[in-house]
Amino acid sequence: MSLFSKSITLGKEFKISDEEFSQLRDFIYDKSGIYIADNRKYLLENRLANRIKLLNLKSFGEYYYYLQYDPRKQQELNKLFEAVTTNETSFYRNPPQLKIFQDKVLPEVLDAIKSKGPKTLRIWSAGCSTGEEPYTLGIILHEVLKSEIGQWNIRITANDLSEAVLLSARRGVYTEYSLRTTPREIVSRYFTGEDGKYRIVPEVKQLISFGQINLSDKAQCKRVERSHVVFCRNVIIYFDDEVKKRVISSFYDNLLAGGYLFIGHSESLHNITRAFRPIHHPGAIIYRKEA
Repeated sequence: MSLFSKSITLGKEFKISDEEFSQLRDFIYDKSGIYIADNRKYLLENRLANRIKLLNLKSFGEYYYYLQYDPRKQQELNKLFEAVTTNETSFYRNPPQLKIFQDKVLPEVLDAIKSKGPKTLRIWSAGCSTGEEPYTLGIILHEVLKSEIGQWNIRITANDLSEAVLLSARRGVYTEYSLRTTPREIVSRYFTGEDGKYRIVPEVKQLISFGQINLSDKAQCKRVERSHVVFCRNVIIYFDDEVKKRVISSFYDNLLAGGYLFIGHSESLHNITRAFRPIHHPGAIIYRKEA
């Protein structure tokens, strides 16, 4: 999930006052944990102006009132989340991290599971956007386990704040652009052509369970099944320090002993927590919950 990576220029006739900006900024923070800095005021104005027009409202103040009191406020909250987040992603994004996962972390985790008992693997993709990350992880599992995958009980829990992106993720149909960083042999093995687009094969799709979640809500995070590996890449940079600590604490609680956390290559747990042990690899740092 990435916030305000593009600007929409719809409805420029709507102007947001300082008071309205503060009200909406605080509302968004309270509902999602996403913090919008003062210098992002014009982007919030651009993003929400179209919603105001579609709802036949006259101002940002009326929109704020609508979000609080209208009977359809829950449906609009999903539209709000969709408006203030932009999901720029692709399959096999950040190859150095995924190579470490495929060559180092996953084999170690699988061996540890096999040595203890039932072949049950749980992975959490938190902030999954339109599904490219969890499906990539499912493909990697097939690549590593090959014919043995049928002997495993595997679930990848994939969550995002936006219902709109989750709807797209559940469809599992992608453009060439989404596959721009994907090896061509992977595309041929795990996708079928469909009207100029690419559909993920059922063998991968069945590994993924999609659902909406607000990562800043610890109670919601507690409902996620305990995981061996958590991926949350390019998400926490949009939270302030307080919410970052809460979210990372939820990941720590969710991970089983010895589990691994993957965050974005430009993100860091420095000054957030010392609970994880950082493990340095070429091109990436991975975080481990010590046993």
